[in-house]
Amino acid sequence: MNAEEIGQLLKSARTIAVVGLSSSKMRPSCGVAEYLQRAGYKIIPVNPNEVEVLGENAVSRLEDIREKVDIVDIFRRSEFVPEVVESAIAIGAKAVWMQEGVIHEAAAERARAAGLMVVMDRCLWKEHARRFRG
Repeated sequence: MNAEEIGQLLKSARTIAVVGLSSSKMRPSCGVAEYLQRAGYKIIPVNPNEVEVLGENAVSRLEDIREKVDIVDIFRRSEFVPEVVESAIAIGAKAVWMQEGVIHEAAAERARAAGLMVVMDRCLWKEHARRFRG
């Protein structure tokens, strides 16, 4: 996706499922999700090891979410991305966003082929802040 498309995605999105979101303030996922909440997004924590993160009830997997998801933000190692992408496709998400250091070309192609927007190896917080907080 180019810079303009990323900006449009961030403007139109309302709900972000954060896969791998940890309640530990020391983890990057928690800092990013907290920023996104303050920016006005609804955050849905997706982590089978959490009950609640940042005041939101956690779910074990994307398929447990009962509302429309705009972006699936992935904080998992690259080898776990294909299964997350399949779940994102199954729930009808608009986009998958792989955080910095998370790269999986085949999964990205699978997501694009299913009609999802794909951002790879970029920090959602940094991309949002660059456009809307600068």
